[in-house]
Amino acid sequence: MIKAYRLYTGDDGHSHVETGNVNPADFNQASAIRFQESPPHSVYDWHNAPTDQYVITLSGTLEFETLPGETFILKPGEILIAMDTTGTAHKWKLIDEDPWKRVYVVFDRTQPINFIPDQK
Repeated sequence: MIKAYRLYTGDDGHSHVETGNVNPADFNQASAIRFQESPPHSVYDWHNAPTDQYVITLSGTLEFETLPGETFILKPGEILIAMDTTGTAHKWKLIDEDPWKRVYVVFDRTQPINFIPDQK
């Protein structure tokens, strides 16, 4: 299992995060894949996910924040499941000396996502 964070829009219209895991053997079919790199110390202010997508971090450590103040640290080898395509959004900043190298894997929301939330 791989550690994952799911960003989603709650019933209150805000972006929220929940922590869990994904099993890479169970990923649904990707409709698009792209690679991107941001230089060290980059920041990206409030924004929504452009589409439902897995974001697989290859390098770089980031701090994410939602407008209600939820935060989490995303590390290399972890997955962000970005599903907050509406609502109050999220922002991120790189907090180490590495660039953020990542893979975006777009998926179809009509298919079940491969996310197992942590037990609270």
